[in-house]
Amino acid sequence: MASSILRFRKLCYVEPVNCFSDSKIKDPVGPIEKALPELRKQRKQRRGWRCWDMCCWTIGYMCTTWWLLLLLYHSVPLTLPGLQVPESPGLKLKNRGLSALHPVVLVPGIVTGGLELWEGRPCAEGLFRKRLWGGSFTEIFKRPLCWLEHLSLDNETGLDPPGIRVRAVPGLVAADYFAPGYFVWAVLIENLAKIGYEGKNLYMTAYDWRISFQNTEVRDQALSRLKSRIELMFVTNGYKKVVVVPHSMGSLYFLHFLKWVEAPPPMGGGGGLGWCAKHIKTVMNIGPAFLGVPRAVSNIFSAEARDIVFARAMASGFLNSDMFGLQTLERVLRVSRTWDSVISLLPKGGETVWGNLDWSPEENFACDPARKRLLQASSQANHSHPITNSSDGKLRFGVEDPIRFGRVISFGKDSSQLQSSQLKLNDFKELLRNRGNPKQSSCNGEVWTEYEDMSKESIQAIAENKAYTVESYLDLLRFAAPKMMKRAEAHFSHGIAENLDDPKYSHYKYWSNPLETKLPDAPDMEIHCLYGVGIPTERSYVYKLSTPSNKCKRIPFRIDDSANGNDGECLKNGVYFVDGDESVPVISTGYMCAKGWRGKTRFNPSGSPTRIREYQHKAPANLLEGRGFESGAHVDILGNVAMIEDIMRVAAGEELGGDRIYSDILSMSEQVNIRL
Repeated sequence: MASSILRFRKLCYVEPVNCFSDSKIKDPVGPIEKALPELRKQRKQRRGWRCWDMCCWTIGYMCTTWWLLLLLYHSVPLTLPGLQVPESPGLKLKNRGLSALHPVVLVPGIVTGGLELWEGRPCAEGLFRKRLWGGSFTEIFKRPLCWLEHLSLDNETGLDPPGIRVRAVPGLVAADYFAPGYFVWAVLIENLAKIGYEGKNLYMTAYDWRISFQNTEVRDQALSRLKSRIELMFVTNGYKKVVVVPHSMGSLYFLHFLKWVEAPPPMGGGGGLGWCAKHIKTVMNIGPAFLGVPRAVSNIFSAEARDIVFARAMASGFLNSDMFGLQTLERVLRVSRTWDSVISLLPKGGETVWGNLDWSPEENFACDPARKRLLQASSQANHSHPITNSSDGKLRFGVEDPIRFGRVISFGKDSSQLQSSQLKLNDFKELLRNRGNPKQSSCNGEVWTEYEDMSKESIQAIAENKAYTVESYLDLLRFAAPKMMKRAEAHFSHGIAENLDDPKYSHYKYWSNPLETKLPDAPDMEIHCLYGVGIPTERSYVYKLSTPSNKCKRIPFRIDDSANGNDGECLKNGVYFVDGDESVPVISTGYMCAKGWRGKTRFNPSGSPTRIREYQHKAPANLLEGRGFESGAHVDILGNVAMIEDIMRVAAGEELGGDRIYSDILSMSEQVNIRL
């Protein structure tokens, strides 16, 4: 009887059934025994695999895998073959007796510096002095539209929109990590600390990388603060000259500073001639974008780059999905077109540097190593009897037609390969004169991008012009985005100076273009170009018209991800590739140090010595290497042990010696015909 009562209580309270359907229990055993099969059936059904169970098990597997890998990382001896970690450059130089000598100033590039909120709209409540850029990025998922609104600048002034103030994060923490676990300057800072560097002799330049270089001074006095900091470090460190280490766009920013600091006020810093010679020992440019970046072309034109194209090829339609009003690329284009700094990265030097419709300095570049060897062998075999096979009279080696990298944008794969005489070309300067006032937008007053101001005929005219060089692309932007270009071209220029003594070149819009300004009179100030090579890097693009749509907020052009070359060719998913560091081609990173500034030239009248240090890219050998100790990628190179050692040796007072070159930068530079 007792056992029956216990079973009855279990069924009623643990797995309830209708135990009290009657006022009395005549037989406490009979109904229970009859209910047991039904209860077992219900329990079995509840044990079925549910979505919640799937999520829990997935999370469990991921956590278990993570802990196992972490345990493996700390338990596996690093002396095993293939797992040797190179000696830390900091410890290596410390053991050799080197110590901190020259103060070091780090200058971050575009995107990598942190930005924090000082004033915002009601949607940003609770974010005062929190990072909007360069951190955990949790606010992107919580309030993405509010986040984008606060990262945008005023489309007329290029400065803060009303009611919003976003400022650069100061100190070394500004760009040591871009996101948790993703280092930028952290590895270099850590190694510098091992030979004695700290806050008194190591400084990170804080500036808002979104705005034009001159506006960083107008709004934040960033250039004045950098000048004062260098002067202070110079005095407090025994009058030792400063070693400056800019990265990426930071090289352009510091080039602007070199001119600004000696120029008279109010446009300049008033340091006077000789300031740079007195205070700066060496400028060690990492991955410098001196002559611009072709990917800036696609970013401004359609908010795309290689990564976006590959993502679209893998998951077609996702980026253009209307689900939840996503419209990712449209929103990115709207925000980035308010950032004047992006214009500073457009290719400089025109067709002289980047090539025309039929020629480019990389015309003999081969993506496939076997084809490259064939071209080299053919070049040597035909050196005494070259073959002319083009209408422009240039000498070419008769293996096959060269790739026409000079066509930075082509509409259709055929247009990227045909002879220029077979292309249909429009006169955009004539179209600019006849453009007139833009039509009224039909998007309820909200101008998402300037494409809404264009007629279908204008969009079609852009696509009918089958190929664009870097020069005609600027005309295209003036036609398609006149507001952006009017604002941006007041701060930047992209040409080649004929006469550098012309008074017009004293204006700040020319100071960040190495082909339109002189280096300061500092014959002992060294200029180093440090960059990676051996990685396919974007050079030109094949475009097509987007799917016709009458909706607002649409980008009418997109990279044609279906355009591919044959095996071993440089065309993949609508993008042509050349040698570089994954972001900047070799011609941009290396030309000025290889030729433009080499010796006494009109761009380097005092003959400041220049050196090239290339780092051949080597992918990580295993997972324990992380992003690689020998990486040549544009950002990952900041963890390259060889490059870190080179920087530390210069900071500690050693000499690096001569150039170290793996690429074809010298032969490419010889093909660029600029009067020096």
